[in-house]
Amino acid sequence: MSLPPPEVSKVTTRSVWCDGATDIRSGERYKPAALGHPKVYLKIDEHGYVDCGYCDRRFILEGGPADGVDQRELMDISEGGDPGHR
Repeated sequence: MSLPPPEVSKVTTRSVWCDGATDIRSGERYKPAALGHPKVYLKIDEHGYVDCGYCDRRFILEGGPADGVDQRELMDISEGGDPGHR
């Protein structure tokens, strides 16, 4: 069994983006470059989830094959994880 991802975000669209700092933004002096990573755009495929290559945040499509699954059970897609075809 593997470790769960450090953060999980449920989303309603297959196209998502991550900058590593979205959930910690606050204040007038917020500087995203100091708190996160470069903004990347990700696409959720038939697996129902995608992991950010920078911060390992996992984005899960609500109602998709990975929604409701124990996240420790899902391998990284790059390691052959496929919740829809066990």
